[in-house]
Amino acid sequence: MIVAFPDDRLSRKAPARAVDAGLVAIGQRLLEAAKAANAYGLAAVHIGAVAPVVVMSRAADPAKRDYLVLYNPEISGLSPETVAGTEGSVSMPGVEVEIVRAVWADVAWDDEAGVRQEARFEGLPARIAQHEIDQVNGIFFLDKLSRLKRDMVLKRFRKRGAGA
Repeated sequence: MIVAFPDDRLSRKAPARAVDAGLVAIGQRLLEAAKAANAYGLAAVHIGAVAPVVVMSRAADPAKRDYLVLYNPEISGLSPETVAGTEGSVSMPGVEVEIVRAVWADVAWDDEAGVRQEARFEGLPARIAQHEIDQVNGIFFLDKLSRLKRDMVLKRFRKRGAGA
């Protein structure tokens, strides 16, 4: 079951922790949830676990999803160049807004064996990584909007009867 906005877990930071059997189990559940939803990416909180785990695809084509499971992910560098793009969340279905993100992102994470990995993601994968790592850090995508824009989005969302 997907955690729905405005659940307070969506604003909680998941502290880094050792990659152990429990964290790997969360990663596997998250991977299955991402596949079931055909999502670009998910953070563990979306399945109810406030844990430092992200699943993301590097492929834009839904038929070619190539999911990576990232434990303790963090952004280690961002492009100074930014671009606006449409984002949404499984926790807030039906809402999509323009968010400005860096064109590329350097990301570090632990793999399933606890070995630190690093990669640069560009374009859509960079957007997905930034979005999901923000979520691990308790930053919901609407938090990237101005207060006025965020309030307008929330008003429309609540008017549809989908939010509290």
